[in-house]
Amino acid sequence: MSTMANATIRTLQISIFSPTSSHGDFLAYFPSLTVRRTSTHKVLKHTFSPSRHPLCCLTAKASVAGADVATEQEVVKGYTMTQLCDKMIDFFMNKKPTTKDWRKILVYRDDWNKYKDNFYNRCQVQIDAENDPSFKQKLVLLARKVKKVDNEIEKHMDLFKEVEENPLDIDAIVAKRRKDFNGEFFKHLNVLADIYNSLDRQDAIIRLGAKCLSAVRVYDCTLENLDSLETAQSKFDEILNSASLEEACSKVTSLAKSKELDSSLILLINSSWAAAKESTSMKNEVKEIMYQIYKATQKSLRSISPPEIRLLKHLLNIADPDERFTALANSFSLVDDAEPSKNPDDLCTTPKELHKWIKIMLDAYHLNKEETDLIAARKLGDPIIIQRLIILKQIIEEDYLSNCIQKEGEEAE
Repeated sequence: MSTMANATIRTLQISIFSPTSSHGDFLAYFPSLTVRRTSTHKVLKHTFSPSRHPLCCLTAKASVAGADVATEQEVVKGYTMTQLCDKMIDFFMNKKPTTKDWRKILVYRDDWNKYKDNFYNRCQVQIDAENDPSFKQKLVLLARKVKKVDNEIEKHMDLFKEVEENPLDIDAIVAKRRKDFNGEFFKHLNVLADIYNSLDRQDAIIRLGAKCLSAVRVYDCTLENLDSLETAQSKFDEILNSASLEEACSKVTSLAKSKELDSSLILLINSSWAAAKESTSMKNEVKEIMYQIYKATQKSLRSISPPEIRLLKHLLNIADPDERFTALANSFSLVDDAEPSKNPDDLCTTPKELHKWIKIMLDAYHLNKEETDLIAARKLGDPIIIQRLIILKQIIEEDYLSNCIQKEGEEAE
């Protein structure tokens, strides 16, 4: 083959599979096959021998099938739909046979959805035409495994879209769909972030994943304390037994002021509103009641300033990281002291409580663009302060709450 011919083929390869093409990075995952134009310049055929490619042998078994391929229109430059699907089958079966690699491709949902029906249909055509029982079984298993991964990714994307569209209701979503927040979902977020060239988009996905994991950890830790749940259920029943909606919201406010609006009660209120929101049988009047109680809870949390808020202000004003972490450790060691002190250096709490209030402060900060009654959150505009708050949250999770969240953390990794 001449040098000019080789250069022409290379140009075709680049034009078909370059990540900058109109088909995006999805097709870039499939290594280019050497192709050449026919004399009509309308159809491109693979130059490899059918004897070396079992999938091409299958398509050659029926003259009608061969005629169909020849008359098909190109869907990607140089490839008909049949040829493209054959290429995918070969890629999934031989070049990248692990599901880990498949997930990196199927995460391009818009592109994959254009081809997947044809892909599964082509798999079935190959299965029906194959006479070798061993290879037929391989094709059956391939189609089944790809479909399984496809469905899993679709489920992960559905959950991702829900939390992305409702970032202020992540706690309620976790309460409703806890089993879906598994290790595979968090691995999927890592794969999803990697497909974007924009660092801002990558960072947004990673941060959203961190918020989800934090909500899951708090949810799981709360469930471990059955006594706390029983007390919370009693308080929640009392709220629901109020004579009017105004009285119910007033009880929520009173609980917040008396520091009895704890994480367990918040969990019940969030999960109840989530269930009511999705219910098709519940009356709208009942849904409205649950929504107003939920909103009253969020507002109450933003309107109070417990000792943990004062402690956080003190910690965030410490510039030196080592000094800040020492003060954090001291605040946990002073929990058993009988007399609380007004000296910021003597403020104390538990890791679990401080973690909860850090999360509340971060949520209030993100809400600040719309509205917030938590005055302290309005002062969190400095990116350095936000970064310190995030680091404090991570330190508490890794160094103090590890016993409670170790299992979930290992799955997410």
